[in-house]
Amino acid sequence: MYNKIIKSINTLLDSSDKDTITIAIDGPCASGKSSTANFINDNFICNIFHMDDYFLPPEKKTAERLNEAGGNADRERFEEEILKNILRQQSFTFNIYDCHTLSMFESGKVFCKRLNIVEGVYCMHPDLVKYYDYRIFLDVSEEKKHQRILERSNHEKLERFKNEWIPLENKYFDTYKIKENCDLVIDTTDIF
Repeated sequence: MYNKIIKSINTLLDSSDKDTITIAIDGPCASGKSSTANFINDNFICNIFHMDDYFLPPEKKTAERLNEAGGNADRERFEEEILKNILRQQSFTFNIYDCHTLSMFESGKVFCKRLNIVEGVYCMHPDLVKYYDYRIFLDVSEEKKHQRILERSNHEKLERFKNEWIPLENKYFDTYKIKENCDLVIDTTDIF
């Protein structure tokens, strides 16, 4: 798996004359998006940005917004604070939303790097996809997904994922054909 990703990134970096390259990694929960972003970070000089830092705060959770496919991510703030700042090629800070404390805190300073990785569910929403030079989708079987969620949390959280978060993710994937519109699709069921 990682050999394909390294080869793809090297090809992209070598063949592009762009000053910044931004790669998106999307896919269902527990498919290995964060692990893959960390692997890339270990092998390339890059910045990593997490969509988990951009869940919708309570004041924006209207019924209309939550009914949208991918509506529970604050994609407008992500576009302004991250994606547009990457293109400006200047250092910047951004606000991280902590959904446990329902509060924001400022990141440390982010310095411009040519390679930028965006990882997380909802990062390939149609409003954001124009910013990406390459799109990776990581997939995983339902059984393995549930096993991984249980290993990193508990039965109560697994049930919440099954009843709340996974259906929202699936609605987003199906509505916008996320997997079908990616440059590279990898099934991680037997990898991690």
